[in-house]
Amino acid sequence: MVAGIGLRSVHVAEVIACSPSVPWFEIHAENYLCGGPALRSLERIRASYPVSVHAVGLSLGSAEGVDQRHLRRLRALIDRLQPMLVSEHLSWSRAGGRYFNHLLPVPYTPEALDRFVENVQRAQDGLGRALLIENPSSYLRFLESAIPEPEFIVELSRRTGCGLLCDLNNVYVTSVNLGLDPDAYLEALPGDRIAEFHLAGHCRNDADGVSVLIDDHGSRVAPEVWDLYAGALACWGLRPTLIEWDTAIPALQVLMDEAQHATSLVNTLSARAHALAG
Repeated sequence: MVAGIGLRSVHVAEVIACSPSVPWFEIHAENYLCGGPALRSLERIRASYPVSVHAVGLSLGSAEGVDQRHLRRLRALIDRLQPMLVSEHLSWSRAGGRYFNHLLPVPYTPEALDRFVENVQRAQDGLGRALLIENPSSYLRFLESAIPEPEFIVELSRRTGCGLLCDLNNVYVTSVNLGLDPDAYLEALPGDRIAEFHLAGHCRNDADGVSVLIDDHGSRVAPEVWDLYAGALACWGLRPTLIEWDTAIPALQVLMDEAQHATSLVNTLSARAHALAG
């Protein structure tokens, strides 16, 4: 199985007891910064599985810069777990010393890019390693956004040396909501900087008569997102791939089934490539 799954609290005891056939787990860093029983259970799992750390609280787009206390706590967790990958988001979530329970969008302007570059560089210096930055799911477009999102991400990676976490569900959600071409979006990204894929489900909501896709991570991966994944694999090759599921969390086996589907896609494309080469 080439795809990992997000480790959620409802599955921790089952993972410890049954040691399921999963190649790796992703954890959300902020669930473990305070230590305690949750971290001790995670360390038991870490003894048998690789993990990646997905942070949501660095607020890298914040005009106030990086919260150094939060950065030190994240560094301590990373030093303790020695994860294979560490990632964050192209977003902000802190202002006036207060944290918001949302990943808020960044206007794609030269000024915002400069601030994001500065914050990513400080975060990477503080963590002692390169970050992967995840593309967001978008529901609006700022009038001030003069830089296309893929171009903003490319320039951020070039100036900071950060890698990219390509969330294919987010690409699809953003493309539908903003009227973009998802294939063109992917073609604009530098494949050599992409170090991980995310796959997840979304839902369709009505917003005052307008249909909007919501990145709720609450269902199986949509066929259109599987198609984007197949195209990304054909273009760039295999990357660590994660199945995300954060709401209406199902049985562990359902997540493993989704991961197995990702593996089947990889195997099919690999066999096809070998047949063509032969």
